[in-house]
Amino acid sequence: MSDKVFIEGLEIETLIGIYDWERRIRQTLVFDIEMAFDNRIPAASDDIALTLNYKDVSKRLIDYVGQSGFGLVETLAERCAEIILAEFKVSHVRLKLSKPGAVRGARAVGVIIEREKGSE
Repeated sequence: MSDKVFIEGLEIETLIGIYDWERRIRQTLVFDIEMAFDNRIPAASDDIALTLNYKDVSKRLIDYVGQSGFGLVETLAERCAEIILAEFKVSHVRLKLSKPGAVRGARAVGVIIEREKGSE
């Protein structure tokens, strides 16, 4: 299956970082997410209840990330991928987590991870 549902440029404010100054401010992180999902069934029925609802995925991540307080973007990316695989009918997720402004001269830094259901 090569169908994907994506969320691009999802901005979420959170407390993240290892330095003292980072622990005192909320920073905006940017998420780009691709999720493997068979779109044939919802396409055939035109029924939103059968889709992978990207609004629901976005809201779940906004709630989780907004309340988190990890030191590393690597840890946060792993937890977000775990949530998507566990709570939504997704077999594979590719998640890019960007931390804008973290390094002088770079627009953003971060991580890209890919995880599959059942391979944790």
